[in-house]
Amino acid sequence: MIEIQIVLLVIGIVLLLGVLLSKLSSYIGIPTLIVFLLIGLFFNANQYFHLSADFYRIIQDISIFALIIIIFSGGLDTNTGKIKPIIKKGIILSTIGTFITAIVSGLLIHYILRFDLILSFLIGSIISSTDAAAIFSIFKSDKMKLKSNLPETLEVESASNDAMAYILMISFLQMIITPETSIMGIFIVFAKSLIIGGVFGYIFGKLSAKLIESIDLNINGLYPVLLLSLAILSFTFSEILTGNGFLAVYISGLLIGNAKLPYKTNEVTFFDGLAWVMQIIMFLLLGLFTFPKQLISNTHDSLIISIILLLIARPLSVFISMIPFKTPINEKIFLSWTGIKGAVPIVFATYPLVMGIPNAEMIFNIVFFVTIISVILQGGTVKYLAKKLNLININIK
Repeated sequence: MIEIQIVLLVIGIVLLLGVLLSKLSSYIGIPTLIVFLLIGLFFNANQYFHLSADFYRIIQDISIFALIIIIFSGGLDTNTGKIKPIIKKGIILSTIGTFITAIVSGLLIHYILRFDLILSFLIGSIISSTDAAAIFSIFKSDKMKLKSNLPETLEVESASNDAMAYILMISFLQMIITPETSIMGIFIVFAKSLIIGGVFGYIFGKLSAKLIESIDLNINGLYPVLLLSLAILSFTFSEILTGNGFLAVYISGLLIGNAKLPYKTNEVTFFDGLAWVMQIIMFLLLGLFTFPKQLISNTHDSLIISIILLLIARPLSVFISMIPFKTPINEKIFLSWTGIKGAVPIVFATYPLVMGIPNAEMIFNIVFFVTIISVILQGGTVKYLAKKLNLININIK
């Protein structure tokens, strides 16, 4: 039995490290969260616990709660005035772009590595979404800002493409579990999930905004609690209605964040900090319950899939998605390289483990490995690339 003092000591040290390392990340060019992933791997708990589907379900549930907070915070902090000029770009990247990334990755995995076709599409779907939190910390400097609304484009894409990746993943999982599932049936579920999630998120966000604007709480500190409850309810009700909860959460957060909220600055700041803590928890947990030896055994396949994703699938999806827009080549190259992976693909990779499909552990290890490569390689070079492509504005005060 571990003493509570030891547990609290560890929690305090981890949170302190998170705060201090956040400053360091802007200098080393690698998101701080990868450090916690590696810390989790270093203090690997698999030698003490027998991992089962039930255990992975607990990790998955914790991660889903964390994602609700992170995605809601992203919507809350997004200024609709800034994203209006690039909303179409962001949405096309998050839908068509994510779909192309998943399908192209799946096809190449199938033909190069000779994996089963549906299994290949499943892996492609899981690794298709991007993570804005992994790159924004690098550019959060008063003296450096990206040109052409690129941060806003990446924000819209990353905040909304989880929905597309999730639906694709669930669809291919269903095809593996129930092979007789029809393509048309999957398409109907796919479309219904997006429509219900989007419509419900909009209605719930509008109603929530009116509630917050009209209610007068005696204790100012209860407003963040109210927002937290609304974030959780937007996800839960959408899922109950068979909609996509992640999409509903983002849209709700977006509408609430752009309403006339009392003490808005304090609430946004509160959720920024809470989202940061949730990301630390996710990366630490996912690192703690991963087998390093199995990661090494899947190195060959993981490296090939990383090359497919970074150099072929993601660039192809960006260049195709940008066809309707007059996007300069340097911006297309930058968007292609900034499809950085984060905790979401690793969380999605727990679904095959929970459902107990064949090769589930291999999928998890590959996705974990690909994420680490993406964060270190892309995260470590994205600022250098932005400078080389002349995409950084230098504001002199």
